[in-house]
Order: sequence, then structure tokens, then C-alpha cells
Amino acid sequence: MVDIQTATMIIVASMLALMVTGMPLGIVTLTVSIGTALAFFGPPGLFLVASNATGLLESYPLVAVPLFVFMANILERSGVAEDLFDAMSLLAGNLRGGVAVQTTLVAVVMAAMTGIMGGEIVMLGLIALPQMLRLGYDKKLAMGTICAGGSLATLIPPSVIMIIYGLTANISISDLFLGGFLPGLLLASLYIIYILIRCNLQPHLAPLPEGGVVLMTGPEKRKKLIGLILPALVILWILGSIYGGIATVTEAAAIGVFGAMAASAVRGRFSWEMLQEALRKTMITVGTIIWLVLGAVSFVGIYNIIGGNDFMSGLLKGLDLPPLGVIFVMMGVLIILGTFMEWIAIAYITVPIFAPVVASMAPELGLTEDAAKIWFGILFVMNIQIYFLSPPFGPACFWLKSVAPPGITLQNIFAAVIPFIGLQIIGLALVMIFPEIAVFLPELMNGKL
Repeated sequence: MVDIQTATMIIVASMLALMVTGMPLGIVTLTVSIGTALAFFGPPGLFLVASNATGLLESYPLVAVPLFVFMANILERSGVAEDLFDAMSLLAGNLRGGVAVQTTLVAVVMAAMTGIMGGEIVMLGLIALPQMLRLGYDKKLAMGTICAGGSLATLIPPSVIMIIYGLTANISISDLFLGGFLPGLLLASLYIIYILIRCNLQPHLAPLPEGGVVLMTGPEKRKKLIGLILPALVILWILGSIYGGIATVTEAAAIGVFGAMAASAVRGRFSWEMLQEALRKTMITVGTIIWLVLGAVSFVGIYNIIGGNDFMSGLLKGLDLPPLGVIFVMMGVLIILGTFMEWIAIAYITVPIFAPVVASMAPELGLTEDAAKIWFGILFVMNIQIYFLSPPFGPACFWLKSVAPPGITLQNIFAAVIPFIGLQIIGLALVMIFPEIAVFLPELMNGKL
């Protein structure tokens, strides 16, 4: 029988070899987990693979994922985003770079409504990008704002990524949601500050409307403000039910689906055809997620059984680095994995190994074990957010390209997001140095402050 170090090298090499063939990642991890189980335990090892996968798929909180995806698909077709964009013009329309600021504010509200980044970027690409290009905004500034703003859906609750992290780290998902608020607003503030400073230093990037600012009448303002009502109600409907103690995260997701249906009905967009299309897209998205989950959980389960968790934990603890140094190494590993893996696989492969190590370092960090897991969870999500923008595989860039005008290339979008990746790294560093940004609200709500 080979030792765990050799087995780890063989497993990694096998995964890389299979991925090079173009095999889907979920099938790769499932194949490697089956091969590992057979090599170490023979045919009875297949039962271990099946039991690991079954255990997770029976997890009640996982039901929130398809529900939030379904809600996002309904909202995408409800027209709420268009109303919200119009309403936000009251807040930022008179500034140089105001439409880019307005887009960021809309992204924050949409993130708090859906928790799904892909649909949000597509919506902003269809609504905000033509508006900014029509007004003469710099293409790179416009595209970077949309990709960065849309990626806030990974951090601002309700976030599907946080649900997956909470399940794998065995930590309260509602506490994670609370932990994401301040870091999410921090990043949004960094984006807005960057936009305003750059547009004032380089006015040609965001010209003001010809003929100056058009002042709106009272009735026009009231009509636009009405556009804020539905988004605010959906957000209160979901997050209020969670933190008001009325519903669990899973139940709140179901409540959100009904809220999205009600919003689309108010806008006159609700129909059987719309519902069918939303269900179809939800099945495609969730089907992909489930295959990735099956493969990753099976792989991690069998790897831990053969001693992989202890081996990797010992490796990290043996680095002879201070706690922040170990966290920095973990962030580096996540960045490397993000160049060739889906975020779900990264979560299920790394979090079961990293989270216990972080919890063991909690006293040195001046945190409780749960607070340390929440803090690391926010760092994890912020790292995944960087992955969503980073070339050559940044999914956010591909989503925007799918709705961008023909003259815009993928290379243009990759170049546009680079300054915003820098801002994301600054935000990540701030939360890493000051854990209070992530743990303040959870501890406040739990009566620990």
C-alpha cells in the first residue's frame, strides 16, 4: 500500500491528466474518487463513495440552492432591474461618472435580491452597458464596472457560494450572510470611490449629458421612486424572514420564490411561458452544480478516509508560519486552483481541509472557532470573487461577452476588469488584516459584543 504523500501526488496527476482531455470536472473528480476507492478498499470502496454523496444530497440546507437560482431566473424576466436602474438615477445621475456609480448601486441591490452572479451580470450588460456607451463612457470603465458590480452577488447575501461554504465548514449560513454585509459594502465603496476619482481626473472617460443635467419634475421623481419599492420588498421578504427568526435560510429561499413571482405579476410579466423558461434555466444551472457537488464530495470523502485530511492539515501546520502567513498560503492555493477548477469543486475540496486548520488557530487570531470560520469563509468568498473576474477563465467576463455589442472582444473585457481586480485584492487584504470587518455583525447579532 502506498503512503499518503505518494497517493496524493498520483491523485493530483490523475485529475490533471483527465482535465486535459476536456472531461467535465464533476466526472473527473467522481472518476478519481472511484479509482481511489477501488485501489485502497477494493469493490467495497464503492459503497464509501456512494454513502458520501448521498449524505450531502440529503442535506436540507442544500435545497436553498435551486430555490435561489429559480428566484433569480424569475427576477431576471420580471423587469425589476429596469425599474431599479431608472430609480437609482435619482441618486447618482448628476455626478460625473454617475451612471457607472448608479450601475454599482443597482448591482448591490440586485445582489441582495438574487445571490446569483451570472444573471446579474447579464441583466446589467443588457441595461447599463448600452446606456453608458450611448452617453460616451469609456468602454473599459463601463465593462469593468458591470463585471465587478455583478460579482458582488457572491459576497452580499443571500449568496449561493456562502450556502455551499456553510455546508462544508459546518457553520451557520445566516451568520455567514451577516458576515458578508460589511465586506460587500466595503468593496462597493471602493468601486464607487475609484470611479469618481478616475472620472474627475480624466473627464473624457465619463462625459456629462449634452445640454447639462435635466431636472426632473415631482411626478417624474415619484414614478422613479416607485421602482425602488419592489426590490426593497423582495429584500425585506427574504432577509427579514431570516433575521426576524421567522424562517430558516432554506425556507427564506422558498419565500423569495413567491416574492419574485409576486414582483413579476405586479410588473405584468408573469406567465406560464416565463415560468417554464425560468424552470428550464434553473434545471440546467442546478444540474451542473449537482454533478460538481457529487464528484467533489465523493472525492473529498474518500481522500479523507485514506488520511488525506490529516496529511494536508499537518502540512499546513508544519509550515512554521504565523496564522496570517498560513492564511496567505491558503489564499494562494485557492488562486492557483481557480485557474483550472470550478468554484464548487474548489469549495468542497479545500474547505474541509482549511476550515479546521483556521479554527485551530482561532486563539492566536483572537477569535472564537466559529468567528474564525466565518472570517475565513468571507476571505474564501472574496477570493472566489477574484477568480470570477480573473483571466483567462473569468466567468464574469464570458457572461458579459454573451450580451455585449459585436465590437467588444473578450480581450477588451479582460483588460477592463484588471483595475477592479486590484480593488478586490485591496478589499481582501483589509478583511484579512482586520477580521472585525467580517465578524462584527455576526457577533453583534448573537449578543457576543
